[in-house]
Amino acid sequence: MVAPYLPGLIAFLVMAVMALFPGVTVGRAASIEADRGPVSFRRDVMAALAKGGCSSGACHGNRNGKGGFRLSLRGEDPDGDYTTLVSDLAGRRIDREDPDQSLLLLKPTGQVPHEGGVRFETSSWEYRALHRWIAGDVTNDIASAAPLERLEVQPREQFVRAPEATVALTVAAHFKDGTRRDVTHMAVYEPAHPIVSISPIGRVQAKQAGETTVLVRYLDQQAPATLAFLPAREKFVWSRPAPLNAVDVPVFKKLELLRLNPAILCSDSVFIRRAFLDLLGVIPTATEARAFVTDRNPAKRAQLVDQLMERPEFADFWALKWADLFRLEERALDRKGAQLFREWLAARVADHTPLDVFARELLTARGSTYTVPAANWFRAHRTPIERSEAVAQVFLGTRLQCAQCHNHPYERWTQNDYHDWTAAFARVDYKVVENRRRDENDKHEFVGEQLIFVRQDGAHKHPRTGTNAEPRLLGRPDRLAVRDDEPTTADPLRELARWLTAPENPLFARAQANRIWYHLMGRGLVDPVDDFRSTNPASHPALLELLQSELVKSEFDLRHLVRMIMASHTYQMAAQPADLGEEDAQNFSHSAPRRLGAEQLLDSLSRAAGVPLEIPGLPPGTRAAQLPGVVAESRRGKAAGSSDTDRFLLSFGKPPRLMTSECERSCEPAMNQVFQLISGPTMDHFVSAAGNCLGAASLTDRPAAQRLEDLYWAALSRAPSSRESEQLLDYVSGNTSRSRWEDILWSLLNAKEFVLRE
Repeated sequence: MVAPYLPGLIAFLVMAVMALFPGVTVGRAASIEADRGPVSFRRDVMAALAKGGCSSGACHGNRNGKGGFRLSLRGEDPDGDYTTLVSDLAGRRIDREDPDQSLLLLKPTGQVPHEGGVRFETSSWEYRALHRWIAGDVTNDIASAAPLERLEVQPREQFVRAPEATVALTVAAHFKDGTRRDVTHMAVYEPAHPIVSISPIGRVQAKQAGETTVLVRYLDQQAPATLAFLPAREKFVWSRPAPLNAVDVPVFKKLELLRLNPAILCSDSVFIRRAFLDLLGVIPTATEARAFVTDRNPAKRAQLVDQLMERPEFADFWALKWADLFRLEERALDRKGAQLFREWLAARVADHTPLDVFARELLTARGSTYTVPAANWFRAHRTPIERSEAVAQVFLGTRLQCAQCHNHPYERWTQNDYHDWTAAFARVDYKVVENRRRDENDKHEFVGEQLIFVRQDGAHKHPRTGTNAEPRLLGRPDRLAVRDDEPTTADPLRELARWLTAPENPLFARAQANRIWYHLMGRGLVDPVDDFRSTNPASHPALLELLQSELVKSEFDLRHLVRMIMASHTYQMAAQPADLGEEDAQNFSHSAPRRLGAEQLLDSLSRAAGVPLEIPGLPPGTRAAQLPGVVAESRRGKAAGSSDTDRFLLSFGKPPRLMTSECERSCEPAMNQVFQLISGPTMDHFVSAAGNCLGAASLTDRPAAQRLEDLYWAALSRAPSSRESEQLLDYVSGNTSRSRWEDILWSLLNAKEFVLRE
C-alpha cells in the first residue's frame, strides 16, 4: 500500500524544481507536458515528427518523399512542413472535426496500413502532442515561438567502468527568449558506433566495451556526448611514465583514465626506420642505419629529425601528400602542368614556406598554368562547387558536401552557408590557349596551356531559391568584400585567402595540425582527418588545442610541429603494447603497425636491393615519390601505356587523384599485392638484377656471415638475430650459388618487418 502522503510529496518536489528552474520540466512532468497548455507546432509537432522518424531521410524526409508525402529532411523547413501537413491533398491528412481519424495519427500508430510500420503508440507523447495540436485548430506558431538557440547534453563526456554499463543522458533546450526546457524524452539519439543501444528517453546501454559519440538532436540543433565503456581491469597499475614533452601529457592522462599503460620506447633501429619512412618516404641505407644505432649521443634522435627535414627527399615526400589532395593527375593538368605543379609543391616545402603563406599563394595564383605552376590547382578544380568543397575540406577540415542539397545532418552548416560560400569562387574562369587532347570524346582531358583569371562578374545560383547566392565566408554573416585599400574590381578570393589563414581563424591551424599528426601517427586526432564537426570530436581535445596553438605561435612552421611530435614518447612508442594495450586502436597507447604506402614500398625495395627504378619517360633513378602525376587513363578506365612501375603503384593503393581527400589513398591488403611481391615483374627485377646488392657483394671476399649481416642492415635496418644467422648460414653453407642468396634477399623483401612501418 502506498503511503497517503507520497503523491503530495512528489508533487511538491516537482513544483519546487520547476520554481527554481522556470521553463524546465522534470521526470514524469516532462512526459506529460504535451497534455498541458497549447501545443507548439515549432517545438512539439516538429519534435514529434522527428522522434517518430517521419522526417528522416529513410522516410518522408527523403528528397522525393514516401507514398506521396514529403517532409523536409530532419525538419529543416518548418514553414514548408506546416503547409504540407495542413493544405497538401486538400488537407486530407488532418481531420479537425474528428482528430482521431486523421491520417497523421492513424498511419504512424498502425491503425491503417503504413509502409513505415508503427512509429509510435497511441499512449505516447508524440500521439498526444499531434492529437491536441489537431484538436486545437492546427495552430501555427512558427513566427511567434522563440527559436532554439542551443542544446545542452549532460554528461558531455563520461567514462564508465564495468560492471556499470549504462549512462542516462539528459537534454535541455535553450531558447532565444531565455526559457529552458527539458527535452530528454523528445530528443533523437544516434550513436556513432553500434556498441551501444539507446532507449527513447536517452538511457545508453553498452553492448560491448569501447568508445562512441552519441549525436543528440532536437529541432534544428544537435550536440554530442562522448562515452567510453571500459573493462574493469582491477589489477591495473599505472606505470607512471615520464613525459618527454607537452605532447605526452594529454595522451598519458587519458591512458590512465582508460587504465592502459603506454608502450616502452622503441629501439634505435626501429626509430631510424620509422623516421626515414615518415619524413623521407624511404628506408635508410645500411650505412645510415648502422651509424645511427652505434651512435652513443643521447640527443641523436632529435638531431636525426632535424637532418632529415633538410634533405631533398623530405620536400619530395611531403609534396606528394599535397599532390594527392590537389588532384594532381595528367588528364586534367597534362604532363607538363603536372610536372611543374609537383616541382612547385616540393620547392615550397624545401624553402620552408609557412603553411599559411603556401595556402594564400595557391588560392591567389593567376595566369598561365605553365609559368605560374600554382594556378594548376584551379585547373584541376574547374567548377565553383569543386573549388569551394576542396578549399573547405583541405584547408578548414570541413566536409560541406551534404549541405549542397539540405542542411548538414551532423554539423551546423546550412544549405545557405554552402551556396554562399560557393558563390565566393564563382568568378574564377579559364582561357584554353590550346588543347591537343588524345581522345576527342574525353571532355575531361586537357593537353596544352591554360590561363587562369578572375572575371569582374560571375555568380552562383542557389538551387532552392533560383536567385544568385551572396558570396560569404564560411560561418560569417557579412557579405564577402574586398579590402578598403583595393579597387572594387579586385579579386575577392584574396580577401578569402587572408581570412582563411589568419592566426585568429582556428579552423585553418586546427585542420593542418591534425593533418600533420595524421601523417606521422597514422590516425588523426580527429578521424577522418578532414571531417571536423561537433559530432566527430577529437580523441584528445587538449592535445589538438596544443598542436594548433604551437602551429600558430611558430608562424605556421611545418617543421616545428613535426619536430615536436617526433620528440614525444607518444611518437617513439614501440609497436608491442603494454599489458592490455592490444585492445586500443585510437588512443595511441602503442605504435600501430601499418603497411607502407605505394611509393614508400617501391622506393624502399629499390634502395634495399640496390637497383634504381627505371620509369619510362623519366631520368634513371627517379624515385616513385617524385612522380608528377598518376598514370594516364583512357575513357574505358584502362591504364594507357602503363609500365610495371605504374601497375605496382596502383596495386598498392596509389590514388587516381579524382577526389580531394586523404581517404582516396588505400593501404588495405589486396590479393594482387601478394602476386606483385611474390612473383611480380618488379620484385623479380630487384632480386635478379645483375647489378643489385648481391652482385656487389659477390665481388668481395667477405665471409658469408658478414654478407648476411649486410643484407639485414640494408633491408631491415638491423643485424640478424643469432637464430636467423644460424638458420640462413646453414642454408647457404656448402652452396655458393647466387640463387641461394637471391632466396634470402627475396625473403627479406617479403618479410612483414619490411612491408610494415612499425
